[in-house]
Amino acid sequence: MTGAVVTIPTAADFAGEPLKASASTPLADQAGYHVELMERLASTGRYDRPRKTRVFVVANQKGGVGKTTTSVNLAAAMAARGLSVLLIDLDPQGNASTAAAIPHGSGTPGTYEVLLDALPIQEAIQTSPDVPGLRVVPATIDLAGAEIELVMLEQRERRLRTAIDDYLAGPGRDIDYVFIDCPPSLGLLTVNAMVAAREVLIPIQCEYYALEGLSQLLGNIELVQQHLNSDLDVSTILLTMHDARTNLSSSVAAEVRGHFGDRVLSTAIPRSVRISEAPGYQQTIITYDPNSTGALSYLEAAREITERGAALAQQGASS
Repeated sequence: MTGAVVTIPTAADFAGEPLKASASTPLADQAGYHVELMERLASTGRYDRPRKTRVFVVANQKGGVGKTTTSVNLAAAMAARGLSVLLIDLDPQGNASTAAAIPHGSGTPGTYEVLLDALPIQEAIQTSPDVPGLRVVPATIDLAGAEIELVMLEQRERRLRTAIDDYLAGPGRDIDYVFIDCPPSLGLLTVNAMVAAREVLIPIQCEYYALEGLSQLLGNIELVQQHLNSDLDVSTILLTMHDARTNLSSSVAAEVRGHFGDRVLSTAIPRSVRISEAPGYQQTIITYDPNSTGALSYLEAAREITERGAALAQQGASS
């Protein structure tokens, strides 16, 4: 099912709904949070454009933490609010391509050809049918063998960086944000993504197992910073699968915020069946159920990222 129209909810969509319950309960708190998000986003128009293109790699070596979901939905949220966004699917499973309703059968030009055949990115780009401002470089199953094939090539760690830089300097001059979704491992595909990016966004599931591999991930990022990309910065942490009703989620969230400080977005993405359902219909949550708490949370997280980018641009201009 494709072709859905992106509709951003406004206050009128919720007219007649009770804003507050008489007593504080988990359900009432969740309803209050939903309405708070709706009101805040209803008063926000187009998101701020950055001074220059921001390139994110969405990375976590642990699977199942919402990495692909975060890549796709942040990209769609920004595009739905007027920004030009490029999503690069670097995972051979192609889940990001599926969620964006992009065909990615074997032989479809995509990231494999960009990395191995030096195909210009503009020749592999497809535009999302549901979110016109979202351009996607798909991943096909052909990418599964790229790790081995890249070993024999010159500048094997920098091939994606070169392709992105060429695109942004030419046909992609209007791109505001680039999101690179990579597989949950530190092979040559992920290294290419980290060398190509300027910023790392780490989704962290609100469970203790999700914290176990975090130090290893940060160590690997540090190695990339030292040897391949000194500009790489862990700028953004996003809490995912958060359940405000449980002490576990609150405890993990507090621990992550205590360690990373203001790098952690104020918005946490809730555990949501609707978010999980959306890819089955080849949609993002932004188009599948734009009034849901999950969609509103990704829109709010995207707003936070863009506002931080605008603030950094102002600081750079005044210094």
